[in-house]
Amino acid sequence: MTLVADPAYVLEERGRAALVAAFGLDEADADPVVRRSPPDRDADYQANAALALSKKLKMKPRDVADRFVAALEVDDLCDVVEIAGPGFVNFRLRAEALGRLLEDDERLGIKKHPEQTIVIDYSHPNVAKEMHVGHLRSTIIGDALVRIHEFLGHKLVRHNHIGDWGTPFGMLIEHLLDVGESETAEELSVGDLDAFYKAANVKFKEDATFADRARQRVVTLQAGDPETLRLWKLLVDESSRYFQSVYDRLGVTLTQGDLVGESFYNSWLDDVAETLEKEGLARVDDGALCVFPEGFTGREGNPLPLIIRKRDGGYGYQATDLAAVRYRVRDVAADRLFYVVDAGQGQHHLPMVFAVAESAGWVGPGQVELIKFGLVLGPDGQRLRSRAGESVKLAALLDEAVERAAAVVSEKSSDLSDEEAAAVARAVGIGAVKYADLSNDRVKDYVFDWDRMLAMDGNTGPYMQYAIARIRSIFRRAETDGGATLEGPVVVTEPAERELALALLSFEEAVVATAEHLQPHRLCTYLFGLASTFTSFYEHCPVLRANSEEQRASRLRLCDLTARTLELGLSLLGIESPQRM
Repeated sequence: MTLVADPAYVLEERGRAALVAAFGLDEADADPVVRRSPPDRDADYQANAALALSKKLKMKPRDVADRFVAALEVDDLCDVVEIAGPGFVNFRLRAEALGRLLEDDERLGIKKHPEQTIVIDYSHPNVAKEMHVGHLRSTIIGDALVRIHEFLGHKLVRHNHIGDWGTPFGMLIEHLLDVGESETAEELSVGDLDAFYKAANVKFKEDATFADRARQRVVTLQAGDPETLRLWKLLVDESSRYFQSVYDRLGVTLTQGDLVGESFYNSWLDDVAETLEKEGLARVDDGALCVFPEGFTGREGNPLPLIIRKRDGGYGYQATDLAAVRYRVRDVAADRLFYVVDAGQGQHHLPMVFAVAESAGWVGPGQVELIKFGLVLGPDGQRLRSRAGESVKLAALLDEAVERAAAVVSEKSSDLSDEEAAAVARAVGIGAVKYADLSNDRVKDYVFDWDRMLAMDGNTGPYMQYAIARIRSIFRRAETDGGATLEGPVVVTEPAERELALALLSFEEAVVATAEHLQPHRLCTYLFGLASTFTSFYEHCPVLRANSEEQRASRLRLCDLTARTLELGLSLLGIESPQRM
């Protein structure tokens, strides 16, 4: 069985052919502009091509619509095709066509797109520093975009650009030597990264001898001293193992093999600087090698420099980020580059890097996409922090999420075994945190509210998960009440059945729009709408007590398609769907 297509796509194909036939347009210009109709209209879809083409064709919109409708061949799909207002063309689908379109397959009809290679840069914690709530959004937004684009047929290359190089490693290595290698490994392996870093920083500030040792250690590190590199690698490896434990608990697809830190690009920094100089893009200014990309100025209107090489001959993250852009396009052969970063990082630094890379010919216009996101706020409207005023550790936040979810699950589902309840609590707690984040427009700040995100009603993760579990319970009851027959066509007779069928057929459009706009909240909005539409269907259309076996089987199929669509949608967001709650 194969789902033919979203009706909007079928109408678009037929409409495009009609415009070509009626007006002799090229296919590229023959866009019928098909959209879902507003709820207050007695139609399922509308085409707005007449208004868009009237000026080009030098005709009245209504006349364009008349010729467009005359050339349309949609009798097999629509029982109503009518012109309204100045030239809107309204379509109402035949009930039997809806049932025919709802034939299903494992991808629920979503077609794969021509493959592109996409390098996505996200999460990026720092070695020997704790992952905190500031890493939450980059990690889960990036993971959702990876899952969605991979499902659509693209090759995603994950680059977790961790901070694993630079002057702080001098003090960290010296502190490691003071503490001892085995003690350091144990401290970092249990996730006490902040304490280790803070202790090293305090010694650097208060102990002049230690500070001198740390500065000298940076020199030996950058010179490639084997013993210093071994100690540096110990810090990186232990931190990476801890990062992975957090990723595993968060349920994201990042692995240690996806780590591509700042140190990876060291061998290319000289070449980056030399290339930019030779091409006349970089020049020495006040002892530093800089590029002044057009359009970037300071408060007083002075050109802003992107520093490639510092006065002392060293390189900073600007040069590393440029090397990363070039490597990802030249060596990985990326068609597109995604950077998932907070709005602060995306304000000046990265846009300047991308502007320089484009001037150098390393990337083309539109090849790099900056995926900015807002802050996670506390109840006071300020950046979310712990009671001690520090950044909330991500591991602690996940612990609390599961703990709070366990209380909710215990109250709602006392019949679950201890093992089942623990698994559901993990899925609900982690899912609630993810959904609360992803359901908000990523560019906006949002308030972290436990009560809201764990609520069993409204646009929340637990509500979505419960909707699936409730549908699955229908099938458990059906098995003890005559069997869950799914044979036969979907028969659409009632308005609530029609609305559910139309909602299901809009899934592909929602997934594609989410990918095109790089906005996971679009998929969340669709899934919540689908769950709400199913609730109305269930209230108005008896399933197990339907009037006939044919109607019962049809409605069970609608239930099954709804559950599978919700499950697939949540999985594309990285959220589990417990079968019982």
